[in-house]
Amino acid sequence: MPDFDANDALSSLSGAGPGGLIEPAGRHRAILDYLDIVVVIVAVAVALTLGAPVFGCLVGAGGWILQRILAGADRRWLVKAAERRFGVTLVEAFGRIWLLAGAIVLAGAVGGRADGLAAALIIFGAYSVAFAMRLLDGRPAGGPER
Repeated sequence: MPDFDANDALSSLSGAGPGGLIEPAGRHRAILDYLDIVVVIVAVAVALTLGAPVFGCLVGAGGWILQRILAGADRRWLVKAAERRFGVTLVEAFGRIWLLAGAIVLAGAVGGRADGLAAALIIFGAYSVAFAMRLLDGRPAGGPER
């Protein structure tokens, strides 16, 4: 019986990704890339329907969407700044964290504790989805092999 290597079979499939995961193509990939934003919009709609504070939900959702827009712009900018990549990546990542923390503090200070909690829960949920998607995405393309 000939030897069978499952990794060879996987790499021959169309869309096989570097992390050993099969990457969805085209439209499905775009949906997965923005799943956290979809979850934020649905969560805000459900939360507002259930009576959550409007200001806190909108500030939390707005903060998350703004940091995602900044992340996309930063990725394009980082391609041009390849020689300083580590320092710039570190600064922009912490800057986006501070933006989210500022949104939570703003909602709590302006709207009250319930608004701050609503903003924090919206951001926590969106971050959890984004984190899970990053874990499922596997190793980045071009990363070091072990």
